Amino acid sequence: MKKIAVFVDVQNIYYTTRDAFSRQLNYRKVWQFLSEQGDITLANAYAIAPNDDSQHKFQKALKHIGFNVKLKPFIQRKDGSAKGDWDVGITIDVLEHAPDVDVICLLSGDGDFDLLMQKVAAKHGIETWAIGVEQLTANSLINSSSKFIPIESKWLL
Repeated sequence: MKKIAVFVDVQNIYYTTRDAFSRQLNYRKVWQFLSEQGDITLANAYAIAPNDDSQHKFQKALKHIGFNVKLKPFIQRKDGSAKGDWDVGITIDVLEHAPDVDVICLLSGDGDFDLLMQKVAAKHGIETWAIGVEQLTANSLINSSSKFIPIESKWLL
């Protein structure tokens, strides 16, 4: 059975699923799908510190599913969106855990992670999977991953 480490760029997934589908990702269904592919040995969700009850409830739900929730302070952009600014933190954690698993699974559409996916695959001989909204995921991330898994409507709330 494959050992899978999962890393979720929560803000990226929230905004891309909202923009593409006007819905939110059902993390329980993603967990179920990944559990069918192997053994989830680590699952980190990178989010912003809650500033309201709905975010607090969401993060509590992630913990209940099995995710470790890592938080950073809330950053408000001029356009009203929020940014978690977790790229470096995600990268460090992926590099740290890649030697211990067979698969790195990244939920994000951010092309900044393309070099990371290439590096861990080449250095450790492991699979790299990217899960994201297809039309809003950077082609560089899709092309640099061993497998791209598009978020489908069956995975949405």
